[in-house]
Amino acid sequence: MTDETEIEGNPRLLIVDDDHAFVQRLARAMEKRGFQPETAETIEDALAMIDRNPPAYAVVDMRLGDGNGLDVVDRLRQSAPETRTVVLTGYGNIATAVTAVKLGAIDYLSKPADADEVFAALTRDPGDRAVPPDNPMSADRVRWEHIQRIYELCDRNVSETARRLNMHRRTLQRILAKRAPR
Repeated sequence: MTDETEIEGNPRLLIVDDDHAFVQRLARAMEKRGFQPETAETIEDALAMIDRNPPAYAVVDMRLGDGNGLDVVDRLRQSAPETRTVVLTGYGNIATAVTAVKLGAIDYLSKPADADEVFAALTRDPGDRAVPPDNPMSADRVRWEHIQRIYELCDRNVSETARRLNMHRRTLQRILAKRAPR
């Protein structure tokens, strides 16, 4: 049984993200909440850890330096289907969220997600629904996310992305150079 700040039994938690500072902060925060965190910064390391001893819980970043975090989610589903996996991403979109859930993730959080949000997602009763966000995305943010998704689907090719979006290449370059709207 869990409460709001700690989980019993010190279950293993695999944290997979290529942002070293974030991994260390999240690992410390999850350790304080009763988990036994293990970290990996590459897909290769994460897959090796899963093959040796699958964790009870996992937090996996979608985009890693050496590939797609969904490969880790898929391996977790194959090796230990009972693993409760949460996917984190700074490039969220509906298609990847659906794919993550189909591969076995129990939740999908947009970065920056704090330790409380991650803990809540990991320990939420499977029958409970996720609470709607307090701050939904603005129309500008939704547009930016859509452009980013198409850009990634075009392997970060500006000309191809502009063509698919029916947008001038220079306009797209200006949009891509700006920070994401809130």
